[in-house]
Amino acid sequence: MTEATWLTQEAFDRLQAEYDDRSGPLRTDITKKIEAAREEGDLKENGGYHAAKDEQGKNEARIRQLRQLLENASVGDAPEADGTVKAGMVVTVRFPGDTDTEKFLLGHREANAGTDINVYSTTSPLGSAVIGHALGESVAYELPNGKKLTVDIVDAVPYEA
Repeated sequence: MTEATWLTQEAFDRLQAEYDDRSGPLRTDITKKIEAAREEGDLKENGGYHAAKDEQGKNEARIRQLRQLLENASVGDAPEADGTVKAGMVVTVRFPGDTDTEKFLLGHREANAGTDINVYSTTSPLGSAVIGHALGESVAYELPNGKKLTVDIVDAVPYEA
C-alpha cells in the first residue's frame, strides 16, 4: 500500500489541471505529431518521428506519476498542532551548536510551487527523521553520503497557504 501524500488544495488543483491537460489535449497533439511524421516515410532516419515518440514517452511517464500522486493524496487542511510533527506542518529545526534555525514544510515536493518555503518529503532523510517526533526532541538521521546529523525540533505548526 502506498503512503498518502499531504497536499494543499491549491497544489492538488494545479496537479489535477496538469494531469487533465497531459492526458487530454497534449496527448492528442503528440499523437498527431507522430502520425504526421509517419506519413513522411522512412522511420529509421526520421528525426521528427523519434522526437515525437520521445515526447510521448516523457508525457506518459508524467501522467503515470501524476495519477499515482493524485490517487494517494490527502488534500486539505494541515493537521492540528498537538506537539508532534506531521505531514502538512511547517517544521522549525536547529542544528546543535548553531543559533540559526531552518524552517520547511513537511509534505510533497510538488506542493512547493507558489510557496517561498522549502518543502521536504516525509521520505527524505530529514523528513523521515522528524515525522512523529515531539517538539523539543533531538533526532539523528543519515545523509545520502553516509554522514550523520542531529537536529533539535524547535517548532511544528500547521501550514497556512
